[in-house]
Amino acid sequence: MMKMMANTSSSSYCRATRGMPFLHFTPLVALFHSLPTKPNKSRENHLGNRPSKHRVVSNVQDALKVFDEMIQSRPLPPVIPFNKILTQLVKLKQFPAVLSLKRQMGLVGIASDACTLNITINCYCHLNQMEYALSVLAHFFKLGLQPNVATFATLIHGFVLRNRVADAARLFSKMVVGGHCQPDVVTFNTLIKGFCAMENNTAAIQLLGKMEEYGCKPDTVSYNTIIDSLGKHTLVDEALNLFSEMVGRGIVPDVITYNSLIQGVCNIGRWKEAWRLLNEMASQGIFPDLITFNILVDGLCKEGRVVQARSVVQIMIQRGIEPNTITYSSLMDGHCLRGEMDEAKQVFDLMVAKGSMVNVHSCSILINGYCKQKKIHEAKEVFDEMPRRGIVPNTITYSTLIDGFCKAGRLQEAEKLFSEMQDRGQLADVQTYNIILDGLCNNQQLSEAIELLREMEGNKLKPHIVAYNIIIGALFKAGKIESATDVFSGLSSKGVLPDVRTYNIMIKGLCNGGILVEAEKLFREMEQKGCSADGCTYNTIIRGFLNNNETSSATSLIEEMRERGFSGDASTMELIFDLLSKDKVDPVLLAWLKNSVRS
Repeated sequence: MMKMMANTSSSSYCRATRGMPFLHFTPLVALFHSLPTKPNKSRENHLGNRPSKHRVVSNVQDALKVFDEMIQSRPLPPVIPFNKILTQLVKLKQFPAVLSLKRQMGLVGIASDACTLNITINCYCHLNQMEYALSVLAHFFKLGLQPNVATFATLIHGFVLRNRVADAARLFSKMVVGGHCQPDVVTFNTLIKGFCAMENNTAAIQLLGKMEEYGCKPDTVSYNTIIDSLGKHTLVDEALNLFSEMVGRGIVPDVITYNSLIQGVCNIGRWKEAWRLLNEMASQGIFPDLITFNILVDGLCKEGRVVQARSVVQIMIQRGIEPNTITYSSLMDGHCLRGEMDEAKQVFDLMVAKGSMVNVHSCSILINGYCKQKKIHEAKEVFDEMPRRGIVPNTITYSTLIDGFCKAGRLQEAEKLFSEMQDRGQLADVQTYNIILDGLCNNQQLSEAIELLREMEGNKLKPHIVAYNIIIGALFKAGKIESATDVFSGLSSKGVLPDVRTYNIMIKGLCNGGILVEAEKLFREMEQKGCSADGCTYNTIIRGFLNNNETSSATSLIEEMRERGFSGDASTMELIFDLLSKDKVDPVLLAWLKNSVRS
């Protein structure tokens, strides 16, 4: 289980990372070149290929054959060799088969021991049958057996796997308070992981603090799990403090620790801190791994520093670390963000040449890049090539190309692709529908958009507020003020809460229609309903009053806007200057304008 937890912690880094621009690129290069070459020894070689003392089954048929031979032999073998067969099947993830064989053991009189019952619990946990798993715990006591730490750890892990962390915590308390056995580091780490998965970092830290009370010293995994979670939730200072505590207690950080910290500080733009951590990492003799380099490449690309990112890739290769799909996809995305589609296609072609590196994500990146540059023909070519490469477009791929067609005004092709998507078993999500809705509204097909919204509601695909914002905005543009107001009024009955953008659209629409009383009423109501006005809200209603010659009310709102820390935007200031040139500015407003210029 420890190995499994370590692997789980590590695998969370194998996703496209975000934000890693470095302030001093030349020292960075020097840093990586100064490190000794990483020993060319695979993890498998490091662990060694230890010969098994027991017969190892490689498939279900082998296991059943060995099991049948054992169960037919006389006298019957003891339970231990049976447990070994069951364990091999568990490794093959044949959980139903294990439970079936366990029942056969009982029928021929082979009594289960604690190991057998632990295996049974593990199978039920993986099959999401936690109530059955708990019933096996009761069976321990019925047989006069004492559940051990592995029993409780397996059950706790099962609950965590199903996001039933509260149940896991209750079982942990029962384990401790009941005095059945002392939790070990694996048990603690499992529950810590559960708390972090539920974003309850406080509980995770509290549990970490209690470990030594039970004679259990935290290990690197204990700290890594929490540090990673804190970093993901931008609680970087807390993560760094926990890291200092970790080092102070003599617990040695590893590459996962540093990757979590580096990713965390970069997510909030603290690049100097990232540089310091990289230097510290090097001084501790900890080798940057593929994940470290991917963080660097992706972050540099997100900052538009693709040249430097390419240099990092060269350093990777020189150090014997082969770039993977994530590395090249980040490079491709960087070029797309800069509008360098020829260079992005070169990276894509390189991935193709290397074989089996192109996946649905990398294709979607290139398609999105072409669509952003309005190169729909090239985007469609990449899309059409996907099946020939054995790649199935997913919802994101379809949605990206549909959006490209919509923005290019090619609604028929967008609708055709939308139908094709559903025919091929790719379910459209809310984002896909929003794209279609927006495309229809922007191409003066409002009735079709409303019909599609009704289809969403009928399909029990609950539309988000974004969908309603699109429709309300389109209704106002079409001059259908009453219909727009009706849609807004019906949001509460649908269980949809308006956001600040909804209010901004409504206020703008009402102001444009000269319905200032309702606009101001809505402006005041939004605060009461827990939706704070932003700068856009203030500028929208101020322009509404100014356009309708209500300069006194506009001036009052301008003062309120300034008190709340917002300022007039370009459109508002342009309107005021235009009124000033026509001598239509209220004296109070003129005084405010002079003060704004001075400040």
